[in-house]
Amino acid sequence: MTEHGPDQPEQTTGPAQSGVAAAAPATATAAAPAPSPAERNGKMVLRLADVHTYYGHIHALQGVSLEVREGEIVTLLGSNGAGKTTTLKIISGLLHPREGKVEFEGDDVSRVPPHELVRRGIGQSPEGRRIFSRMTVMENLQMGAFSRPDRRNLKGDFDRVFELFPRLAERRSQAAGTLSGGEQQMLAIGRALMSRPRLLLLDEPSLGLAPILVAQIFSIIREINAQNTTMLLVEQNALQALNIAHRGYVLQTGQIVLGGQAADLRENAMVRKVYLGEM
Repeated sequence: MTEHGPDQPEQTTGPAQSGVAAAAPATATAAAPAPSPAERNGKMVLRLADVHTYYGHIHALQGVSLEVREGEIVTLLGSNGAGKTTTLKIISGLLHPREGKVEFEGDDVSRVPPHELVRRGIGQSPEGRRIFSRMTVMENLQMGAFSRPDRRNLKGDFDRVFELFPRLAERRSQAAGTLSGGEQQMLAIGRALMSRPRLLLLDEPSLGLAPILVAQIFSIIREINAQNTTMLLVEQNALQALNIAHRGYVLQTGQIVLGGQAADLRENAMVRKVYLGEM
């Protein structure tokens, strides 16, 4: 994600509209009413530079470039098949770029295996939750800390998760597969937090949830970010995502076509029509 000045956001061919920068290999940002965490400290946590990847002969990601800075929530918007989950797989090491580079905290991690990336500080709550259904809530949380060398000292981490998700505390001895959809999503996020990630990847956290639970999950995501956890949020619920994010990118058929401050993306004509359902 190169940033442009606030006076006149850059625009390229494609669906970019005035007021929001079209993303070349990195984003442009328009002026925001208040400084974002990135503007306050500037430390780069994650950087994708011109990443290309394929599924067989299918060119799934076509030069994706984005940045996430310390303290930010950055959202990645796009329709089904746009390449959002593929992007997260590249970041988490489940796929490797054929071209381009992935950097985490300044180090090239393009070929680092997933378990080592978890140790280095990348955690993920995957699409579909992927909890261990036959294990209890506590056992699932313990699995989240499996890669930590200090996993005999987890009380503070359990306390944090149970403070964020009191429902999990009530069900700590219950089999995870018997939880409701919302509770399973809470567990998936809580399990990711047990690794103490410096970058948390969230893949469709609102998928399949009732509206009242969606609001609750996004409120908790904001609270986790306030506790100094940097996040990359992949989400089809564009309005909710843009309401809590500092910055965002729009991904279409494997290419970043827009990037900017979340407030500016909310006002962009293409985003309003395609992702917010406005005419």
